[in-house]
Amino acid sequence: MKSTLKISALVLAFAGLALGAKAQTATTTTSTTKTTTASNGVILSIGVDAGIPTGKLSDSYNWNIGGSVQADIPVAQNLFVTVNAGYNSIQGKKDLRFVTPGGVITSDATSIQLLPVKAGLKYFLVPNFYVQGEAGAAFALNKSDVGFDKSAAFIYAPQIGYQFQLGGKNVIDAGVRYEGSTKFVSSVSDSKVNFVGLRVAYGFGL
Repeated sequence: MKSTLKISALVLAFAGLALGAKAQTATTTTSTTKTTTASNGVILSIGVDAGIPTGKLSDSYNWNIGGSVQADIPVAQNLFVTVNAGYNSIQGKKDLRFVTPGGVITSDATSIQLLPVKAGLKYFLVPNFYVQGEAGAAFALNKSDVGFDKSAAFIYAPQIGYQFQLGGKNVIDAGVRYEGSTKFVSSVSDSKVNFVGLRVAYGFGL
């Protein structure tokens, strides 16, 4: 329940931010809009990522923090190919209780360190507002520490976002996504790493 409330608050906060920006940019000229959504060059963005684990992962993990670099490569009007690489540290909960044959023990969950690499498509439905879909692989940097028997897993990430214009090709890119993975432990169906994430990045034209 707490995770659901946190996720709802995250989405509502982003929606309010996007609506406020839309009101501020309502008077933007048509020529400026075309420049925004159909760039004639690559946009590189550097961002901060944060998230809230979902599903079984939320039983042992509170939140995640990290960063990422993304390139948006224009291929058609309002359509970009994206390439994204980053780092996620999923923070474990403290003082978890486990029942063992010898009794109940208390332990802290070891944080999961991942290196995700993704590629996909980003399409602007209306000026500044986009939908994005990416897929790729997440590489476990501390596989043995968290008990994984796989070094990597397939990941997918549908996203919606909004670009706040700063002038020229400079933007603040804010997006909310759901990121899911396949199993990191072959025999354990609950070893997927899934979360709702927020990315806020500074983007500039190359």
